[in-house]
Amino acid sequence: MAESDEQLRRRLVDAAERHGAAVVHVPADDRGSSYAFSVGAWRRFGRPEVVVIGLPRDVAHAVVDTYVQRSGGGERFAPGTLYEGFLSDCPVTFEKVAKPYYPEFLGSAVLVYGDDDFPAVQLIASSPNEGRFPWQPDAPRGFATHQPVLTGTGRPESWTPGSDGP
Repeated sequence: MAESDEQLRRRLVDAAERHGAAVVHVPADDRGSSYAFSVGAWRRFGRPEVVVIGLPRDVAHAVVDTYVQRSGGGERFAPGTLYEGFLSDCPVTFEKVAKPYYPEFLGSAVLVYGDDDFPAVQLIASSPNEGRFPWQPDAPRGFATHQPVLTGTGRPESWTPGSDGP
């Protein structure tokens, strides 16, 4: 039996009350990589929801949890700044998620909030070993497809790579 929208909404709100945010996982399919996102960070802490794409389920869950704990504790994450502590030996950065991506990548959050009137950021991981980001010309082949950037242009928009960001 499929879970009704109201049951799902209640389950997500309850998880957010207990843990700061619920973590929703979406498996990979023929259209793209797996991803995970938070539901409740905005409601509980006034911080953007976060999306992470292309990481294994357990790693994605830990990364979203770390974001929720750190942002719930008052830390702010500026787009274009490198951050440590989310992935071992793999710096990450953030970018604002464009509204057209909300239905696909933040659908359960839209269900909880009733619309798309909440902020969301994408945590973008650098490649293991090389430390490259999807938009960099020397990034591993296929990395940009594996971890698309959820802005209107598919590239960073809140900062300039190589100038005031990675």
